[in-house]
Amino acid sequence: MMKQLLLALVLLLLFFPVLCGAKSPHTNERVKYKNGPAFIYRLYLADKKGSSYSLNHPSRFLSRRSIERRKRQHLSVDSTDMPVSDRYLRLIEQQSVSIIGKSRWQNTVLVRMKDSTIIHQLEQLKCVTASKLVWISPDSVTPTATKTPYHNRFEERDSTGGILYGKNDYQIRLLQGHRLHQIGLRGEDMMIAIIDGGFKNVNRISAFQQIDIRGYQDFVTPASPNIFAETDHGTKVLSAMAINSPYFYIGTAPKASYWLLRSEDQQTEQEVEEDYWAMAAEFADSVGCDLINSSLGYHEYDHPWMSHKLRQLDGHSAFISRSASFLASKGIILVNSAGNSGMGPWKKIGVPADADNILTVGAITDDKPYHVAPFSSVGPSQDGRIKPDVMAIGAPVFLINGRGVIMEDMGTSFSAPTICGLVACLWQGLPHKSAIDILRLIRENSDNHENPDNIYGYGVPNFWRTYMKGKAEYNEYKKDE
Repeated sequence: MMKQLLLALVLLLLFFPVLCGAKSPHTNERVKYKNGPAFIYRLYLADKKGSSYSLNHPSRFLSRRSIERRKRQHLSVDSTDMPVSDRYLRLIEQQSVSIIGKSRWQNTVLVRMKDSTIIHQLEQLKCVTASKLVWISPDSVTPTATKTPYHNRFEERDSTGGILYGKNDYQIRLLQGHRLHQIGLRGEDMMIAIIDGGFKNVNRISAFQQIDIRGYQDFVTPASPNIFAETDHGTKVLSAMAINSPYFYIGTAPKASYWLLRSEDQQTEQEVEEDYWAMAAEFADSVGCDLINSSLGYHEYDHPWMSHKLRQLDGHSAFISRSASFLASKGIILVNSAGNSGMGPWKKIGVPADADNILTVGAITDDKPYHVAPFSSVGPSQDGRIKPDVMAIGAPVFLINGRGVIMEDMGTSFSAPTICGLVACLWQGLPHKSAIDILRLIRENSDNHENPDNIYGYGVPNFWRTYMKGKAEYNEYKKDE
């Protein structure tokens, strides 16, 4: 029965792709794009001279929690943390453009203009070293922020009787996550940012009201009128970690706190989404998040000249991957889906799944013996690193959708948050470890760690063994002090 279900789902993948970061199908007719024609350019700046900020006073641009996270891991605030020069911003604004975003880590600015010839004026500014066109307004779009009816309680048939974790039981036990929960490690005091495309009905469905949601932010231009009316992709991702409804569904980190960040523009697929993602990641850093779950990935854009080549999967060529590769040095763990391109011509991971020092998560089936899901993207990175890093069930996986219904779906988009929540629980129990330490421990305690490959990675993590090894390392360190 399970194999028949998997076959049906694979056929769905073939005919209705649900790639990480892909656009959801809509029944609405396309409408004329109201704000065009317009163009968005990324400007690369020379330096940060003229800034009103100083590394001596990091609390002016980073939260106390963000600074403490760095101190705990013996990481210093450096020049990449400094905001973009406000003097340069004023010079740019004088050129009849709108500044819609900034990246302090990469020292770039996003500008929107009606007349593309203005870019020549901007390129003459001494503070601008280069520019890149990253978005062109479409002729028409499909409206995405639509209302969807929802159920405010689960059906009785969804109850699993005496099984505490409900429909999520098998997914958690495979990773030995239940053993972390049994000793009180449920993500408390850990903060997770979810970067996604929308969180349909999270603000309305009762099962989500118990979640500690610290806030939400939209980085897409133009911003959605309501991120809780956009796609339910982020709703499903959040459910895998945060829901706490005993005997129906319990997520992997039900006691963690969450930020909901929108970077995915459902109406077009263009390189500017890498900038939006980078802005969301920097925001997550600034408010003090410990982890980021990103079930997004890119390689092919609406305009072929924007699309990535396989040779760029080195963790640093793509704008989004450069930002992702910064995260561990800021004390943050990124858990990113590998992608669902395994059966297509691309086959490989996308960006930012190629980034350095992150956990890239592939998908396995839920029947024994476990198999790599045929859609799960493969590695290696272009510079030879093992990708994906680890695996979790993703074909199929139980989730809660934007209608408030427990349902089965599939994709690395949903194996990633299963892992992310348990990483938060693990780190709660090993607070003395750095992001790099935690990443190493997880890889070393996965079931393929002795012979990792670029299909199954280091394998399925055993989070209980990882925790015990981490504790043993710490005790040995204290003994030698």
